Amino acid sequence: MYAIIDIETTGGNPKTDKITEIAVLMHDGNRIVSEFSTLINPECKIPYHITALTGITNEMVSGAPRFYEIARELVEVTQDAIFVAHNVAFDYGFVRSEFKRLGYDYKRDQLCTVRLSRKLIPGHRSYSLGKICDDLKIKINGRHRAMGDALATAQLFDHLMGTELKTGERYIRDSSHLIDHHPMLDLGKVKKLPEEPGVYYFYNQDTELIYIGKSRNIRNRVLSHFSNSSTGKAMKMRAQIADVGFEHTGSELVALLKESYEIKKHKPLFNRRQRRSLFRYELCSFEDDQGYIRFELEKTSTPLKKPLVCFTTKAEALGFMNKMIEKHNLCQKLCGLYPSDGHCFHFEIGACRGACLGKESPESYNLRAMKIISGYDFGIRNLLIIDTGRNHEEKSVVKIENGKFIGFGYFAAAFAETDQSIVHECINEYPDNREVQQIIKHYLRNNKVDKLVVY
Repeated sequence: MYAIIDIETTGGNPKTDKITEIAVLMHDGNRIVSEFSTLINPECKIPYHITALTGITNEMVSGAPRFYEIARELVEVTQDAIFVAHNVAFDYGFVRSEFKRLGYDYKRDQLCTVRLSRKLIPGHRSYSLGKICDDLKIKINGRHRAMGDALATAQLFDHLMGTELKTGERYIRDSSHLIDHHPMLDLGKVKKLPEEPGVYYFYNQDTELIYIGKSRNIRNRVLSHFSNSSTGKAMKMRAQIADVGFEHTGSELVALLKESYEIKKHKPLFNRRQRRSLFRYELCSFEDDQGYIRFELEKTSTPLKKPLVCFTTKAEALGFMNKMIEKHNLCQKLCGLYPSDGHCFHFEIGACRGACLGKESPESYNLRAMKIISGYDFGIRNLLIIDTGRNHEEKSVVKIENGKFIGFGYFAAAFAETDQSIVHECINEYPDNREVQQIIKHYLRNNKVDKLVVY
C-alpha cells in the first residue's frame, strides 16, 4: 500500500515552521482506494507570501484542527504503507517534525516521485511538480493546495508505474530493497537505523573502516548508498559494506564537526579526496593603498591563508557577495565583482557612494565593510552555539574561545538556565583547524540554531 501525501506549510524549515494543510491518498498499486485531507491550525501566523502562494489564510485555519487532533488518524491511515511524495524529504520531514513535537517517533518507508521520474523518464528540463505534469499533460486542479498537488502526484505515480512495467525496471516495487549488498550485511540492522542527524560508518568483512559520512537522516542516507544508479566508485564501495555503525548527534552542526574529525583521524579508504573539494571558493579581505577595505573572491588555495568565509560553489559565493553589497551599500569594484579603471556600475545608479572614485572617505566606507568582517570572523569573541540535542531533555553546544574552536558536547537543558558552568563543563575538546572554522561559519550562515551566547 502507498500513502501519496502532500502538505502546505508556513515556510520551508520543519524545525521552526508548521503544517497548514495535508492530503493523503491511499493507493493499492492500481488505484486510489481512500483519501483524507484537512486544513490544520498551525498555531502561528501564516506569512503573507505563503498566503499569496497557497491561498490559505489565517482566517481559514483558525477553526481547523491542530496537528495533535489529527495525528492518531494519520498514523492509522498510513500504517504499513510507503510514504510517497514529490520531493519526499520535504513532506516527510515536516510530518516527522510535527510528530516529534508530540513525543512520537513517526517512521515510514519512503518513495520520492522526483527521484523516480529522473530514473524512469529521463531527459526532462525540470522535475518540479508543475513542470513535469505540464510535460506529461497531467492537469493540476488546485496548484499549491494539498489535495490538488496530491492528486497530480498520484497521476504521476500511475504514469511511473506504467513506465516501470513497460521497461521491466523494479524501482517502485523494490523501493525498500537493498541491491548488490554484501552477503554479511544485516539488512534488518540497516532498516532500523535512526532517521535522525548523525555520523555513520561503513566496515568491510574484515571490520576495517572504509567510509564515514554524515546526514540529517542517517537511515535515508545509508539506504541511498544502495540506490540503483551509482558511479563506479560508489558501486565498488557498496559491494564491500559488510556492517554499518552510527552515532546519533541530534545537531547537524555537531555531525559535520564529528565527521571531519573522524575522517582525519581514521583516513578511510573511500573518503580520500572527499574533503579536498568541500569548500572551493573563499572570501578574503585586505586594505588597499588608499586605506579602503577590499574583498576578493578566489579559488581555495594555500592553507596558510585565513579567509573570512568559504563557499562550496562559485554561484553561492557570488550570491553571498551580491547580497552583502546590497545589504551594506558597498562598492562592487572594491568587492571584486566589477573590474574597472573607473567607477562601478552601482555608482551610475546611485547605489554606490563613490568609494571607487575616492568620493567617499575610507573611514566612512570601512565602517560598513567591517560589518562583513565582524560577522564572519570569530576574532576574539567567546561564543557558545546552542542547538538541538539527541532528545528533548538535552541541548548540544559548540564552543569557540578567543576565536578558536574548542570542542562540543551535550548538557541537560533544564539546568543550563540557572548555571552556565554546566554548559562549559560538558565540552569534549577537539582539534581546531581551518576546515572546522569554515564548517562552523558556513553552517551559521545557512542555518538557524537555537541560541548564540557570547560569554
